[in-house]
Amino acid sequence: MTMDPSKAQDVWKDVGEHVQFTVLELNRKDQAKEQEAIQEFVDRYQAIIRSLRIRDEKAGLKATLGFSSDAWDYLFPNAPKPKELEPYETLSSGEYEMPATKGDLFLHVRAANEAVVYELISQCRIFLKDITTVVDETKGFRYFEGRAIIGFIDGTEAPQVEDAAEYAIIGDEDPFFENGSYAFAQKWRHNMNIWDHLSTETQEKAIGRKKFSDLELPDEEKFKNAHNVASQAEIDGEEQKIVRMNVPFSDPASGYSGTYFIGYSRYWHVTKLMLENMLSAGDYLLTFSQILSGQMFFIPSRPLLEKIADGELNE
Repeated sequence: MTMDPSKAQDVWKDVGEHVQFTVLELNRKDQAKEQEAIQEFVDRYQAIIRSLRIRDEKAGLKATLGFSSDAWDYLFPNAPKPKELEPYETLSSGEYEMPATKGDLFLHVRAANEAVVYELISQCRIFLKDITTVVDETKGFRYFEGRAIIGFIDGTEAPQVEDAAEYAIIGDEDPFFENGSYAFAQKWRHNMNIWDHLSTETQEKAIGRKKFSDLELPDEEKFKNAHNVASQAEIDGEEQKIVRMNVPFSDPASGYSGTYFIGYSRYWHVTKLMLENMLSAGDYLLTFSQILSGQMFFIPSRPLLEKIADGELNE
């Protein structure tokens, strides 16, 4: 086998006009029943996506489905397991914390038409409502020209789509799971009153880029804990990359606003190193934010989803 992006789920940078993240927990009341229900759901899930792409071909529907480490063990106890799939555990620097929260199944859906997002999740619920409980459901949106909720262009350092495969999807280092991906989902709530009262110059030094033009600042003009410094990761002197998106969400009347971070990577240890670096450097974003959730999931390739649908992982 060779790495083939066409066999991967939609683990590419594309925030979408309308976005929904859904995290579900398995009820764990009847393992055999839940295994059977997941098998049927995965089979129907791919058909739902195909149908909606026909029903609204201009919507640009993209979707990913993932499983946590605990869910994988529960649903497919006799199957192989991705090499780096492990339970996410709370990371802490003492001053800041990135908490681990529960979650077994993960859906990341985006499209240009909110009705398409609604319809996909609604149809998925038909197969999942009796065996799962909703942990979190977050609706995101595209903010003007792809800006994060704090006003800066998002994802400048993420690899281009044509270059993303080697960073986003598993290769022949784990052959059974090739073209899968590791997803890390993290929900941030920002104190926008604090952020909005900072001068534009201070905000730029905190992020490490110009707010309007998106040009990177010279290193000497950035804060030492600027976000684009703190979130870097190097291994053996080589900078590491993942496919990452910061999706805005907000209930503006209540002032509840934040960022839903999603990172897709070939190697979970790369994403984990980035998180640890943010904590150790005291990333400026942490100074006015509260992290509400954190979960890691494995995103199977489309051929592996077919194996799950056919019951091959439960033989």
